[in-house]
Amino acid sequence: METVLKAITGRRSVRRFSADPVPREVIEKLLEAAVHAPSAGNLQPWEFYVVLGKGQRIALAGAALGQTFVAEAPVVIVVCAVPARAAERYGQRGRDLYCIQDTAAAVQNILLTASAHGLGTCWVGAFNEEAVRRALDLAEGRRPVAIIPVGYPQRVPRDPGRRPVAEVAHFLEDKD
Repeated sequence: METVLKAITGRRSVRRFSADPVPREVIEKLLEAAVHAPSAGNLQPWEFYVVLGKGQRIALAGAALGQTFVAEAPVVIVVCAVPARAAERYGQRGRDLYCIQDTAAAVQNILLTASAHGLGTCWVGAFNEEAVRRALDLAEGRRPVAIIPVGYPQRVPRDPGRRPVAEVAHFLEDKD
């Protein structure tokens, strides 16, 4: 249990990467962790695009509103939701919410697994969806949810601090 908590509390958003390549077998471990994320009805409404080419990484950095560190990572994983897959069973709520929740769980699994392998990542959510679609020539019905640059960190940022649990948690008990 301590190992999991250590991975969670030790993970940082990295925006400076070395040029060292990430071995394919490590990338595959990240994807294996992603597909083991929970999903509503086990529908697994996700697809993962592993971008290794410099040209497409530059295009993704542009789509990410000029966040150049995206292109500097040797690997970028774009996590896409497939809303229609979730809508098959859950209708509009599956299309609008469950597929986003499910892909977010997959993203977190990627981030934690990368950290356990000594890799740095950053969850990038600020991007133009249509520009990402064009950069990757995404099939119809794929919605980009997260861009994750992945690589060995040049440096690991310090802990930015978190709000205390007492400030954000609310315990509700029966009032007898």
